[in-house]
Amino acid sequence: MIRYRRPKQDDPIIYELIHKELVPFSHLPPKELNSVLHDLPKRLSRGVTLVASPYYEADPVAFIHFMVHGELLYIDMMAVAPAHRRKCHGKTLMAHAENFAGSRGCKRSKVMVDRENTKAHMFYRKLGYQTKRYIQLSQCHELEKGLLIRH
Repeated sequence: MIRYRRPKQDDPIIYELIHKELVPFSHLPPKELNSVLHDLPKRLSRGVTLVASPYYEADPVAFIHFMVHGELLYIDMMAVAPAHRRKCHGKTLMAHAENFAGSRGCKRSKVMVDRENTKAHMFYRKLGYQTKRYIQLSQCHELEKGLLIRH
């Protein structure tokens, strides 16, 4: 089931997923990475965070955090616990984010994927995202996809 994030219940698990599933792919220097991790509560307060959980009261097994900027959906972070992969949690979270954005007039979606995160790159490609460019400074691929506007 997909639901909105409940900070007190979900944040410790979301932070753990970030540390275990996203941080290992980051190329940020340790000092900069620590600053980013320190600012996670502020970052999660901007935008929307959805979680996938087995049932409504259960802890999350995956999450997505995204922001809508005018006609752009920006996928900020997404992670699925290893034991819960290949169960369509990521695909379902992406569909919810894209539908949310499409209903608000977004025409395109963008995500940044760390260079070494080949599984994430393949995941987004399967969902129709195309690599637009490689950003050397952050060592990330920028992927983009057109969205259907839903009224």
